[in-house]
Amino acid sequence: MSDPDSPSKREIATPVARFGAEMRRFRESLSLSQDALAARLGCTQTQVSRLEQGSRRPHRDHAVILDRVFGLSDKGYFAMLHRRILSHPEGPRWWLDWPEEIEPRAKVIRSWDPLLVPGVLQTEAYARCLLSREPQVDPDEVERRMHARLQRRAVLDRTSPPLFVTLMDEGVLHRRIGSPEVMREQLTFLMEVADRPNVTVQVVDPACVSGLLGAFMIAQLPNGEPDTIYADSPAEGLLTSESEVVSTLWSRYELIRAWAYPEHVSLQKIQDVMHQWT
Repeated sequence: MSDPDSPSKREIATPVARFGAEMRRFRESLSLSQDALAARLGCTQTQVSRLEQGSRRPHRDHAVILDRVFGLSDKGYFAMLHRRILSHPEGPRWWLDWPEEIEPRAKVIRSWDPLLVPGVLQTEAYARCLLSREPQVDPDEVERRMHARLQRRAVLDRTSPPLFVTLMDEGVLHRRIGSPEVMREQLTFLMEVADRPNVTVQVVDPACVSGLLGAFMIAQLPNGEPDTIYADSPAEGLLTSESEVVSTLWSRYELIRAWAYPEHVSLQKIQDVMHQWT
């Protein structure tokens, strides 16, 4: 087997490209096909190809599985390469993978948020209030993130848009983000977007505790591709198709939805709170 500490035959431009090149080198040293490795990673052959080409950023679970598959768990070689990606000036940007690779192809997107309106449904003013208060983020970066967030809304306007089902804690309606005007505009927009045939907005009883661990999204993809989840966290989000993780979040989603008010009741609650923001 190849030595992970041996130098590459050519200079690798970025940590992501290095990760991909090493992934291919070790795979070929074991005479594994991309399909075979994809089965181990819980993804598709196309995704493996993109990882090896450096056109897709790997996730933390990829590194753990690759170290195990290649017998490198004791050295944590791919975990080390993953840490280099995180420390690189271009990263981390885990949030890019979801809107660039997952949302545009999803047939169904389900989301849960215990604290905020989901990013796709945020108004510009609401999103700007959130982004401008993040620590150590300069105005230029705020504008870049604003542009990216508003572009995500286009997923709902495409020719064949996904079914978008969002659950949010009732406290989201009362949590002040910006001014009362910002909140009223945001809740008005929720009412408007909920009129679309492909969008369902449901408010969840605050007595529900199943979702307090954090926000997440589940995407159902076409062509038999595995479901993919994105789970949020303050430091680093998790984007994975690993079946065990996906199954866990599916179960949690069903538990949360059991506490959701019917759609017509949810919309009435949104409207009632909207009028209170004066």
